[in-house]
Amino acid sequence: MELTFLGAAKTVTGSMHLLTTANGSRILLDCGMYQGRRSEAFQINSHLPFDPSSIDAVVLSHAHIDHSGNLPSLISSRYPRPFGGYIHCTHATRDLCSIMLPDSAHIQESDAAFLRKKKRTAVGPLYTMDDALQLIEQFASVPYRRQFNVTDDVSATFYDAGHILGSAGVVLTVREHGKTIQVGFTGDVGRKNRPILRDPEYLPDVDLLISESTYGGRTHEPFPNLMQTLKETIIRTTQRGGKVIIPAFAVGRTQDVVYLLNVLFERGELPRVPIYVDSPLAMNATHIYRSHLDCFNRKVADLLLTDPDPFGFQGLHYLRSAEESKRLNNDPHPCVIISASGMMEAGRVVHHLMNHIEDERNTVMVIGFQAEHTLGRKIVEREPVVNIMGQPHQLRAQVKVVNGLSAHADHDELIDFIGHQNRERLQQVFLVHGEPTAAEALRDGLQAVGIKNVSIPAKGAKFNFQATR
Repeated sequence: MELTFLGAAKTVTGSMHLLTTANGSRILLDCGMYQGRRSEAFQINSHLPFDPSSIDAVVLSHAHIDHSGNLPSLISSRYPRPFGGYIHCTHATRDLCSIMLPDSAHIQESDAAFLRKKKRTAVGPLYTMDDALQLIEQFASVPYRRQFNVTDDVSATFYDAGHILGSAGVVLTVREHGKTIQVGFTGDVGRKNRPILRDPEYLPDVDLLISESTYGGRTHEPFPNLMQTLKETIIRTTQRGGKVIIPAFAVGRTQDVVYLLNVLFERGELPRVPIYVDSPLAMNATHIYRSHLDCFNRKVADLLLTDPDPFGFQGLHYLRSAEESKRLNNDPHPCVIISASGMMEAGRVVHHLMNHIEDERNTVMVIGFQAEHTLGRKIVEREPVVNIMGQPHQLRAQVKVVNGLSAHADHDELIDFIGHQNRERLQQVFLVHGEPTAAEALRDGLQAVGIKNVSIPAKGAKFNFQATR
């Protein structure tokens, strides 16, 4: 059996790993979109490092675009022979991908049209809306904790990762020469005591483990501090006549923020200013959240007995049309705007930043990880001038970075999660989905608790193993 690391290797985006069995089965773990410098990202995303027709099946950990966003390329007309297998995931992941992938295609088609008009270059999208809609027909969803066959020689089981709705860690059982070897893939590990979702499940003991390392070397602030920070930032900004711009992933982070604002509203602790969720995708994703109450934790389940809609309250407005979004930029009154995308590389939030980032009364509240070279990272690092849509803008708005709302396990939580593995059985841990300093810090932490064989694979690295059990 061979593992090849094709994405999210020494970086925090573009998750993609290939498992090849002794019998020749080829299984892709995630097919994520790389996010970073636009020219570099387009180059990476537009050239899959394999023939799509050579892949027998895909096992998808969750719906976030850096894990699922390049799936439609598997059947793009750029390749003469498309992928013809199934994409295995949980029910909620399939439902979310059914809105997220067409949305991604729409953004790419729109961006390509804009660039053709502005720069008069023949730039095309990575894939089209037709590609995304066709691919959805190849999804095969299964519940948590129910084993299913991926190929004739590989079976798999999903476990709740507690990261976003439907997110999963997976254990793959590979059969070769009458023996088996078990491979664990964490996807993105969530956190305990999150606002909406259940706690992540520990994976059963495995022989090999591929783990994310996003927050290696860093810890999150306590949750009560987060609620106070959210409230105080909104109060201070709106009292000085400004707007709070909250860039948030349309799936997961937006629902978390809205839920917390709902709690503050019910307590009477929010100022009476309008709050806008300006993302059609977030609006659609929230509808899907409402249909998957089975993924919620007990606290939210109990809340639903008295509050039938934890994602709606007086003063909260969901915006769908572009015209409504544009009107916000001309509205001088204080408000809160929650808008995608989370790393500020695309979507409506880019236009809100372009219109508000030069006003010192406003606040950009950053609530998620920002990958290298993204607009979000440049704002977090408070570069005095940032380019937005190709134009320089002075960063005069306040910047407030809040890590307590992260959907990723931090350093100590990852040590705990991986540390539940049987050290005698675990042959190797591979750390992916993390920048080098984060992965190295997590490696050192794991070795300190007795997990010795920890590797940080480079892109393209291959490792071979034999089944021994």
